[in-house]
Amino acid sequence: MSLKQIEKFSSSLKMTGSVIPRIFGRVLWCGAFGLFISILYFYKIPVSAKSLGGVIPSIVLGLLLVFRTNTAYERFWEGRKAWGSIVNNVRNLARLICVAIDETEPQHRHEKEQALKLLVAFAVATKLHLRSQPASERLAELVSPLQFEKLQTANNPPLETIFWISDYLQAKHEQLQISLFQMNELQGLLNNLVDMLGTCERILRTPMPLAYAIHLKQLLVLFCLLLPFQVVDELKWWTAPAVAVVSFTLFGIEAIGVEIENPFGTDPNDLPLDKICETIEQNIDDLICMEPHYRRLNIYGNNIGEQLN
Repeated sequence: MSLKQIEKFSSSLKMTGSVIPRIFGRVLWCGAFGLFISILYFYKIPVSAKSLGGVIPSIVLGLLLVFRTNTAYERFWEGRKAWGSIVNNVRNLARLICVAIDETEPQHRHEKEQALKLLVAFAVATKLHLRSQPASERLAELVSPLQFEKLQTANNPPLETIFWISDYLQAKHEQLQISLFQMNELQGLLNNLVDMLGTCERILRTPMPLAYAIHLKQLLVLFCLLLPFQVVDELKWWTAPAVAVVSFTLFGIEAIGVEIENPFGTDPNDLPLDKICETIEQNIDDLICMEPHYRRLNIYGNNIGEQLN
C-alpha cells in the first residue's frame, strides 16, 4: 500500500471536521431501537411489518435530502465566490491607489498607507460582522483610535470603513491628485465591495425555511424508526447494525447540509475567513513596503538614461 493510499484511508477515520459527533447520539438511539425490535422478534412477538416500507418512499426522502444538501452547498459556494471577489477588488483598489495617487509630499505617503490599511480593516470588519463578533484588537491596529471607537458602536462596521476610503478618494480628487476617470474607476471597485458585503449578508440572513428543515428531520426520524419493522424478518440479529448504518448515512447527509448552510462561522467546514483576511493583509503589506511611486519613476528614469548613454 502506497503512502497516498494510506493517507486516503486515514482521512476516512478522522473525527475533526466530520459530522460524526453531531449525529452519533441519534445513530446510537436508532441502533438501540433496532436491537429492541430484534429482541421482540426473538420472543415471537409479531413486530415484522414489511408493508411499512410504503409509508415513506425512499426515493421521496432521497430527493428531499439531495435538495437540502444542494441548497446548502449553493449557499456555501456563493459565499466563497463573494469572498474571492472581495480579495480581487481589494487588490485592484490597492494597486490603483498606489499607482494613481501621486506622493508629492511625505504626508501623502502616510495618508496612502492609512487608506491601504483601511482595505484590510474592511475585510477584517466584514469577517467579524458576519460572525456577530465585536471589534477585535487586530482591527484596532489597522485604524486610528477615533475610528476604532466609531467601529465599536457602528451598526455596520464594514460599511463605515468604505465611507472612510471613499472620503479619502474624494479628498484626493478635490486636490487634483487623481483624475475624474481614475476617481470613477476607484469608486466602482468600492461599489463592488459593498455589493459583496450585501451578498454575504443576504446569505447569512436568509436561512433555510424552518418548516422545511423541521419536516425533513421528522421524516428522517420516522423512516429510521420504521425501518427495523421492515427488515427484522430477514436480518434478525443483524437488524441493529443495519439500522445504524442506514441512519448514519441519512443523518450524516442532513447534518452536512446544516453544517455548510452558514459558511461564515468558525466550524472546520466553514470558509477559512481568517486565512483569507491574512492573505489580504500580506498583499497590502507588500504594497506598503514597496518604494514610493515617485521614487520608482526616478529609478526607472535613471536606468533608461544609463542605457541610452
